[in-house]
Amino acid sequence: MDQKIQAININELVLWTENPRDPIDEYAVDQDIVNRALDDDLRKWTLANLAKEMGDYYDLSELPTVVYHDKKPVVYDGNRRIILGKIKYGLVAAPNGTDIKIPDFPEEIPCNVCSKKIALNNVYRKHSDTGSWQPLERDIFLDKFMGEEKSLFLVLEEETGIISANPYLNQRFVKEEVFKEDILKSMGFFIKDGKLHSVHNDQEGYSILSDISRKIEQKVITTRKNRGKVIEVLEPSSQQLVDQNKKNKSHSSCIIFGKSKDAEKNKRQSRRTSKKKAELFGGMLYLRMGEVSNLYRDIVDLYQFYIKDKNRLSQTFPSLIRMSLRLLCETAAKENNTKFDDYIKSNFQKAKTTLNENAKTTLSNQNVTEGSIIQLLHTGAHSYESSSNMEQTIALSSIIGALITVTHGKNE
Repeated sequence: MDQKIQAININELVLWTENPRDPIDEYAVDQDIVNRALDDDLRKWTLANLAKEMGDYYDLSELPTVVYHDKKPVVYDGNRRIILGKIKYGLVAAPNGTDIKIPDFPEEIPCNVCSKKIALNNVYRKHSDTGSWQPLERDIFLDKFMGEEKSLFLVLEEETGIISANPYLNQRFVKEEVFKEDILKSMGFFIKDGKLHSVHNDQEGYSILSDISRKIEQKVITTRKNRGKVIEVLEPSSQQLVDQNKKNKSHSSCIIFGKSKDAEKNKRQSRRTSKKKAELFGGMLYLRMGEVSNLYRDIVDLYQFYIKDKNRLSQTFPSLIRMSLRLLCETAAKENNTKFDDYIKSNFQKAKTTLNENAKTTLSNQNVTEGSIIQLLHTGAHSYESSSNMEQTIALSSIIGALITVTHGKNE
């Protein structure tokens, strides 16, 4: 089968996590993608505009492109339309106050079901030169899916994060006339074997690249102004650095620009070769035989089931994992002949000292503290909004894993 038209229920369609418009973590679910699309800080999705353009009804002639991953129909092209339909039918949540007038939608959508190769070719043909992709997204797609060599523009981003940190640099003009090989060389920067090298030390290199970045932001250099005069528009101090270091031997550079949380996430996506799923309880626990150990293992099995099949599970499924954490603590407290609150409070600090720095940072980022953990466990058992926060659930599980290891570990 190369291509065929097949009607698929909108409930079954799965949004593509690697959409070049705004790639996200491969373990993300539809709701995560919808949240990004509705936030749309960089105006990559513009769902309200699309809904308006669609008019009163869904045009059946505009077929989504779908590839089956095992038994899951993944939408390679048409994700924005499918998001609108999923919101329309309540398959994903939209924040109160979301002002999008969604047209009539069929529950079954005619789709172009095809092979991955054909889907990727179709996506590239439809989007690469239409303006819907920015230069960096296009280069990532060519490298990741089409087997082409990384562009200098992409290498510079992967090595420094400068484009993610300064989205206004993501322009064709910047790629082709500023961050190109001869211009970078004139400023003392070189790409060798996919790595950034420079004749400057890292602080000097950061200063020069920041300078040219500001000149683009301030429109000192544009397609109509100072075109081709990159060195000339630099500050005198930057020009002095370029001149005084030009005879230095180039060396590997480590220039890192401050990036937003989402930009850093995307940068990691373009560079990683594989990604481990987040571990419940911070990893495997070794507990004494008994109800606590049995329940712990059941929760781990429940989480593994969720990871494997979450694209076909409901959005409320994570609440089962969150509620089970409270049950685990209640069981541990009962076996210790103590009250639930007392069990948590008396063992929290000792348990926290056994965590590594990454785990402690995660606790802090998710506001899991000695003062908040009891309330988080209580509200997580009754509130869908809090219990569906899987990142916070993972953080809670790490400290709970440490707690029950303190009181029920095999060495105790």
